[in-house]
Amino acid sequence: MSEINKQLDEIIKNNKVVLFMKGTPDMPQCGFSMAVANVLKHLEVQFIGINVLDDEEIRNGIKEYSNWPTIPQLYVNEEFVGGCDIVREMFEKKELQKLFEDKGINFKK
Repeated sequence: MSEINKQLDEIIKNNKVVLFMKGTPDMPQCGFSMAVANVLKHLEVQFIGINVLDDEEIRNGIKEYSNWPTIPQLYVNEEFVGGCDIVREMFEKKELQKLFEDKGINFKK
């Protein structure tokens, strides 16, 4: 396993909800990252935002790690959920809330 994969493993294993994004939750650097961060904030989910713009290795590594070509990427309890369109669609259909419930993640009902 490469160094970057080990680092990504650590981040994903040590945090229940992780959003790999462009920018930070308080200062997103792209609309897609902002949209996912806003969904999580709306649901009052505690999450960690990893700014891929700070680290080229993480930025490229996460795409390989998840086998998903775009940022943002949401992980819940070590499971890759998806990017912006998937998260938004799941939120609208209440599937995201069900996922949080099933995984024991606190959120505003």
